[in-house]
Amino acid sequence: MDVIHTALWVSDIEQTRAFYVDGLGLTENWSFTADDGVENVYIGGENAEFQFKYDPDGGPAIDPGTMAHVALGVESTDETFERLQERADPPVREAPTTMDHIDRRVAFVADPDGYVVELVERVE
Repeated sequence: MDVIHTALWVSDIEQTRAFYVDGLGLTENWSFTADDGVENVYIGGENAEFQFKYDPDGGPAIDPGTMAHVALGVESTDETFERLQERADPPVREAPTTMDHIDRRVAFVADPDGYVVELVERVE
């Protein structure tokens, strides 16, 4: 069994693309517009994707507080964090810090809709 994707409603698909593709460096794998007009954009890495759902007519209310966070593996927590901060939108949740007990360097940012994203780098 594998995790395939997680679906999240977003308020602006272009801002979401910019954050996850341009800011984080993930790949937009495919997209389609459903019969109801909802745009579905799949962005991800090697093993799993996000399905971002955008309804140009409004869609459901977005409540990022109902999800603790999503975690993404990055090559460099510091470089990714800095690149995202230069984009100005994502507020800092927690600056990069090393968690020696698990050999990881982590940071937390928020995407354009307020979903919290944990950046995780393996350190040796």
